[in-house]
Amino acid sequence: MSFLRPSALYQCFIAFPSLRWMPCQSWEFLRWPGLDGLLRLLVVVLLWTMFSEIRFIPSSSMYPTLRVGDRVIVEKASYYIRSPAMHDIVTFSDPTQQTGDSEQIVFIKRIVAKGGDLVEVSNGWLYVNGIAQKEDFIAEPPTYVSNLTYVPEGHVYVLGDNRNNSFDSHVWGPLPIKNIIGRYVTCCHRPRS
Repeated sequence: MSFLRPSALYQCFIAFPSLRWMPCQSWEFLRWPGLDGLLRLLVVVLLWTMFSEIRFIPSSSMYPTLRVGDRVIVEKASYYIRSPAMHDIVTFSDPTQQTGDSEQIVFIKRIVAKGGDLVEVSNGWLYVNGIAQKEDFIAEPPTYVSNLTYVPEGHVYVLGDNRNNSFDSHVWGPLPIKNIIGRYVTCCHRPRS
C-alpha cells in the first residue's frame, strides 16, 4: 500500500458527481462578492435602518426583563400587517406629551390588555376581564390598586415589568395604538455589572 496514492474512499467522493458542488472542493466561495453583492448588502442595510432601530433603556421600569443601560433592537414593520398582541413589549411616544414639545419622549412597556378588555389591579394581581393573570416576568407584585378600566378599541393597556416603579397605563390610562413606534425584538448589548 502506498501512502502517496489517494485512498479508494477519497476517490469515491471526488468522483461522485453530486458532491462536486460542495464549496470545499474549491476556494471560489471565499471570493469578494463584487459590485452585485455590495448593492445587495446596501439594500439590506437600507431596509434594516428603515424598519428597525436600536434604543437605550434609561430606567428600571422594565426590570428584570430589561435593565438600565441595555441596548435593544426594535422593529417597526410588523404592526403594519398585524395588530399588537398581548405580552408584546413595545416602544411608544409619551401619550401625555404636548404636541408642541420639540423632543419626543419614548417609553418601553409590555401590553397586558387590548381594545375591549376590562383591566384592574388589586390585591397584588392584574385582572384582565376578571381573570387573574399569571405573570412570572414581573419584578414583584404591584402594591397599588387601580380602578376597573375599559380599554377602548384602537387602544392597548401597557404596564412595566417593574410594576411598582413604572410610569404607565395605571397612571395615564389606555395607550392609543397610533402612539406605538415598534416592537422589542432582542437585547443586543447589556453592560457589565
